[in-house]
Amino acid sequence: MDPDKSGESVIDEPIANSASEPQKTLTQVTRREWFKRAVGGCAGLALSGLVDVAAVQAHTQELKLSNVSEFTTSCNFCSCGCGMVASVRDGKLISMEGDFDHIVNRGSLCVKGISMFATHSSPNRLTTPRYRAPGSGHWEDISWDDAIARVAQKIRKTRDATWIATERVGDKEVPVNRTDAIGFLGGAQNTNEECYLFQKAARLLGLAYVEHQARL
Repeated sequence: MDPDKSGESVIDEPIANSASEPQKTLTQVTRREWFKRAVGGCAGLALSGLVDVAAVQAHTQELKLSNVSEFTTSCNFCSCGCGMVASVRDGKLISMEGDFDHIVNRGSLCVKGISMFATHSSPNRLTTPRYRAPGSGHWEDISWDDAIARVAQKIRKTRDATWIATERVGDKEVPVNRTDAIGFLGGAQNTNEECYLFQKAARLLGLAYVEHQARL
């Protein structure tokens, strides 16, 4: 553009253009365009002075994650043992997602793992132990202490009734101290430390059949 015909002087300085504008040479930016860009920049600086963007973002993040605790756990469906992160607020589970730091799944989940939260929050999910007496046609709620006591009594009764102290091998009686009436089944979500304790407990009870979910 000819400055003599337009009545505007041309500023021979480089000014950056936006991505949508064509690239201009140094002699194509007029004084009017320069003033437009200067006013826009001053307005942006003034707005950033009035609004603390960092504080607004921090406040929004605080509201979203206020009083939220995260716990790592494992999916209980199959033997893969995929890692999950459970978000809890005020003792209530609010979300479950894949653990990106877990070596098995790296944050991804199958359709069963994705449904973990829906399973937890389902109104049909049992939250207390239930017991049906022999011959009864209905279930009744019992306490956890009552359930533990019933299981312990059943184990002790079955163990005592089926205990094998010795076994004849050739012409000798060999002590074996076991019961073949009870088996122990581990799960894929158990850690190595838990499996160690389970193995100790099973052997102390004299159980010969100790298996794992992933082997069946």
